[in-house]
Amino acid sequence: MPQAPERYAVYFVPDRDSALWQTGCRWLGRNPDRTQDTAPVPPPEAAEAGISREDWAAATAEPRRYGFHATLKPPFHLAEGCDVADLDMALARFAAGRKASQGPVLSVARLGGFLALCPRGPAGGLDTLAGDCLRAFEPFRRLPDAETLARRRAKGLSPRQEVLLEAWGYPFVLEEFRFHMTLTDHLSDDAAARFRSVLEGLFADALTSPLAVGGIALFREPAPGAPFETVRRYLFTGR
Repeated sequence: MPQAPERYAVYFVPDRDSALWQTGCRWLGRNPDRTQDTAPVPPPEAAEAGISREDWAAATAEPRRYGFHATLKPPFHLAEGCDVADLDMALARFAAGRKASQGPVLSVARLGGFLALCPRGPAGGLDTLAGDCLRAFEPFRRLPDAETLARRRAKGLSPRQEVLLEAWGYPFVLEEFRFHMTLTDHLSDDAAARFRSVLEGLFADALTSPLAVGGIALFREPAPGAPFETVRRYLFTGR
């Protein structure tokens, strides 16, 4: 049976009414809650800092496709015998059993050559949430094909990352996980400095308080290379 083209992922996303969500979507030029987005437009702050529309579009193309988020369960094809209704019910049960909480304060940081929002201090609760999501929704993950594994290995993995790739289909999970909300693709040192200055100003008001961790979301990539879109948000309602 041919593999279904769509992939799913479990993300952390801020509340849609929050300054963080609205600023993140404005920076990336796309709101994944909307099925029909207009052509991406850079925020005026980028032009004011001398960043051209072309440079902004190139630097944000990949994170724009994925949407403003932090990955908890990396993208996966559904396992044979599972459907999205099963996954939806599992996510709803998971969220009903968790309490909303407060995470660390985030700041703009450079991570592996790209810019992202990262915790300023320890992020134990977020690490735990990611590990719990990784395990809880593992029964829904179809094993990756050889091409996908080869692509993951192309940039070089440590021995431990290789073990994690074989076990979970992705090398940056469990102790290799780093909570982050990607804002750019890889940038040169000079470009990173220019973009970072803009981003620190743009997100200043949205990053004054600790991160509100009130739920998770299911996202869908309808076809290879297509933009990820929000399927459903699940609020944590446990007590």
